[in-house]
Amino acid sequence: MTKNKMEDLNNLLFEQLERLNDESLDLDQELKRAKAISDVSDKLIQSADLSFKVMKLRADMTGNVETPEVLEVKKFETKND
Repeated sequence: MTKNKMEDLNNLLFEQLERLNDESLDLDQELKRAKAISDVSDKLIQSADLSFKVMKLRADMTGNVETPEVLEVKKFETKND
């Protein structure tokens, strides 16, 4: 069962962006960290893209749409809920 979702990756990337803007941190160290996060993120995005393509192909062939867990979005409430 997948614990992390793509929106978690999105949050992590924005957190890293904020750290890169923090002048009190060692920029060289943060750039190394950002590079590592970026490299892993690229692989995760490629994997999610493949999952999406498989889901789309399966839906086109069978009419059955099952969203992979990694692509699911947490339930959010609207003002009317």
